[in-house]
Amino acid sequence: MNDEKIDFKVNYSLLKILDEFNIKNAKYPIVLSSPHAGEIFPREFLNNVALSEKELRSSEDCYVTELVQQASNAGMPLISMNISRTFIDVNRDKIELDDSMFYNAPKRNDVNSRRCRVGLGVLHRVVYPNKNIYKGLLNYNEAQERIKMVYDVYHKKLTKLVEQCVKNFGCCYIVDCHSMPSMICNIMNESKQLDFCICNLFDESCPEEVSAFVKGQLEGKGYRVECNKPYSGAYITFNYCQPRRKIYTLQLEVNRKLYMNEKNYNKTTQFQKVADNMSEAIINLGNFLLDFNK
Repeated sequence: MNDEKIDFKVNYSLLKILDEFNIKNAKYPIVLSSPHAGEIFPREFLNNVALSEKELRSSEDCYVTELVQQASNAGMPLISMNISRTFIDVNRDKIELDDSMFYNAPKRNDVNSRRCRVGLGVLHRVVYPNKNIYKGLLNYNEAQERIKMVYDVYHKKLTKLVEQCVKNFGCCYIVDCHSMPSMICNIMNESKQLDFCICNLFDESCPEEVSAFVKGQLEGKGYRVECNKPYSGAYITFNYCQPRRKIYTLQLEVNRKLYMNEKNYNKTTQFQKVADNMSEAIINLGNFLLDFNK
């Protein structure tokens, strides 16, 4: 990355930031979140990056919203980000800004996080395999605009859904839905590929019985499931968990190879099977929670 200054302003009035599904007909104490499935790139952003749209999509949780749509239809609010995470990542803390990306960043007392150091803060600096997204340095004010117009919008909506769930049921379980690159799933050199990862901050964000129920549901379908390996949870899992208020979080990761071609982003013939299995597991979780929280 050179010292060239990159200045652009996005017309947010042309963008639909997120989608909400079934927000008024909740039958279960679950809120579904899909923060990384967005595939929309602001035109102004694409005109000022060093990579192609295909390269930028490598970080995307393709089709994850569709995979859990049946569960939402059964009676669970679902919030889904439409904007790509390479533009702004709503599953990060908003202060996780890499100062080295900007030509006019103010002096701050906080230290950049580990995610910033590897280029994966709230504004990503790189995509796999360590390709720089930008040709030069960004305007810090434009970054703050992204946070205001996209990041804050998502979290205000998610917070509202969580509060409504607590009001209706006395508790709320956020299932934060993601996908994993198959390369990560095979990195442990096991005899069978990893299909799902259940992330609960090592049993801190969700009752162990709940995680065990989801694990059993998926294993019953023949999938290999691990808890907190290779991921234990990210910002939403950590930030929204409030056990004293009976607000719990569980991050669910699915191996992309199960349902899509990772090179051309097309669905495979197994897509519907995976969608059926995931949604059935989540619906069964909903029924389990109605009894578990009595």
